[in-house]
Amino acid sequence: MDGGGREPDELVVEEPLTIRLDDHVVSSTMRTPGHDFELAAGFLLTEGAIEPDSVSEIRYCGTGSAVDSEFNVVSVETTGAAATPVARLGSISSSCGICGTEAIETLTERLAVFAHYEPWSLPLLVAMPDQFRANQPLFDRTGAVHAAAAVTRDGDAVLVREDIGRHNAVDKVIGRLLLDGELPATERALVVSGRASFEMAQKAWAAGFTALVAVSAPSALAVATARRAGLTLVGFARGGAGKLYSPEHLI
Repeated sequence: MDGGGREPDELVVEEPLTIRLDDHVVSSTMRTPGHDFELAAGFLLTEGAIEPDSVSEIRYCGTGSAVDSEFNVVSVETTGAAATPVARLGSISSSCGICGTEAIETLTERLAVFAHYEPWSLPLLVAMPDQFRANQPLFDRTGAVHAAAAVTRDGDAVLVREDIGRHNAVDKVIGRLLLDGELPATERALVVSGRASFEMAQKAWAAGFTALVAVSAPSALAVATARRAGLTLVGFARGGAGKLYSPEHLI
């Protein structure tokens, strides 16, 4: 139907990506194609399957050619440095990442509580979403993707990624930092365009971000995880305002 002279929408692309580690299939996720190597590396790091310095090669394809797999399979090689991964059962949708109490405990029990770091300025943190909003061209065209950004203490969005899956956007940011040798991201804040779920808090913690800023609300488990980690967590960051949820001693 004609929307009153409105130009046709550009629809965002959503395709499956299979992630392999040292010839083992780990998972499949629905994602927006682009920055696939970053996505695979970031996902594997936050899953605890690899260390920042263990990746030796990333390539398209699994057991055949990249063309045959339509560039929807990424293989990460560690030359045997990584343990045999435990495969995720089923596919990860673009709206949800992990599920289950056992998975939650596994993802967090290996992570150390943050040591003392310079406190983040709340006015700076709540202003951060506005700093990377101009760097979301895919959202401007489709209105159907999430964004994540690594932001400096000066408020500069030094790295922005978009994807139909909020967890994929975060993994792409983390993967880029990993491949550039910039992890842990202690002097960076992770800013996300949607809510702060447990998974966002866990991924921020795993990558070493000391602050997580969300445009929408955090979940109760995200707040509990942030407090356990010593991670600074801000929700409802929009229009220069927001709410601090963690660390508890600053609330």
